[in-house]
Amino acid sequence: MREQLERSLITGLDLVFITNHNTLNGYDNLINYKNNHYKYNNIKIYPGEEITSSTGEHILVYGLTDAIKPGLTIHEIFDEVEKQDAISSAPHPFGMIDSLREKSRYCDMIEIFNSNNVDIFSNIRATLFANSHNMVCVSGSDSHISSTLGKCINKIESPNTLDDVIFAMKHGKIKIHRSMYISNIELIKYLKYKIDNSKDYINNYIVYNYPNCKWLFSLLLKLYEHNDDSYIWKLFYNVSVTILKQISFKINFCNTSKDTIKNRNLYSFLNLVFK
Repeated sequence: MREQLERSLITGLDLVFITNHNTLNGYDNLINYKNNHYKYNNIKIYPGEEITSSTGEHILVYGLTDAIKPGLTIHEIFDEVEKQDAISSAPHPFGMIDSLREKSRYCDMIEIFNSNNVDIFSNIRATLFANSHNMVCVSGSDSHISSTLGKCINKIESPNTLDDVIFAMKHGKIKIHRSMYISNIELIKYLKYKIDNSKDYINNYIVYNYPNCKWLFSLLLKLYEHNDDSYIWKLFYNVSVTILKQISFKINFCNTSKDTIKNRNLYSFLNLVFK
């Protein structure tokens, strides 16, 4: 929490929305920490949530007072947003997973730039979609480590109170001020953080979804545990990003079905890459 607030202070942010997945706990904890440290008084921390729908898409909600439970349909989520007089946004709308894609039009706003979309084509497609549907456009840091907080910054024309900020966002008085991609070093750091804190989950996920290839993923995890800065690990990362760009281009601009990824069939996945 201290690192997040320090980064906000150094970057010169006036406000930050905390949008953890399917919970408001992060917001509550950060508010309590901030209130006990005078130096952060000028930074406003506002509540948000990134909610997972019944079909796996992510929807960002800003300014809600009560957490919206995951597993609802997207329209049920939008009903909850309206009840709380909050505002919705489509995060990473044309990313490879968890994305709303064309359903993004139901949101109040859309991210046309997400700093983690290093495939680039996802952001390009989002921009084209937003322009064709005349949507309110924002950028998103999608920050999971402190150094990436503020990679993307939006300027809002309003007094710095939650009600005023939400009102301004609803009326399109928000513009992108900064949009920067996460660096390779930061992305690797983020991946390491996920691996270090989710090894059991990752292993179970692989065993369940890719049983025929669990030996390969197990080998990669062992190599990582032996030396997380090894040449093999960095090579795997670079190859993965290259493959991601290839897949993103085909899905976003060549009418290739996204179901190839959702079905988690490794053979079909590799066929998509090299076809």
